[in-house]
Amino acid sequence: MSLFNKNGFIDLKVEELIDWHEPNGNGCIVSDKITKEGFKVGYMHREQPDEGRPDSGWRFMAGNEDDAYMNDSNNHHVFALNTVCNYDRDIIPYLHSDIGAVFIRTGNDTFEADDGSKPIFIARQGK
Repeated sequence: MSLFNKNGFIDLKVEELIDWHEPNGNGCIVSDKITKEGFKVGYMHREQPDEGRPDSGWRFMAGNEDDAYMNDSNNHHVFALNTVCNYDRDIIPYLHSDIGAVFIRTGNDTFEADDGSKPIFIARQGK
């Protein structure tokens, strides 16, 4: 059995982990560092959702992406929030945060509001 699906994403069994009923939808943008390379979410922020799209406003990165990586639209994709929770369950307690919320991973399973004073803890999934 392959660890990756036909699109190169880490193959995982998606379980229903959250109940999301916010009005604009449950889509989010996720770095391939998480969905293809196996990093945990290291940086997450919630923007104003894009109108006319099923967008929660959440954006998830591993924290080790540079500008060149993020400027290439082939390196991030739209996923359902529940799917991202299956890649990294540590994000679940923060999902109902207000627009403008920004969190960084500060330990293997901990997040804090990002005030710019701490580095992002980079970790791999399953560790």
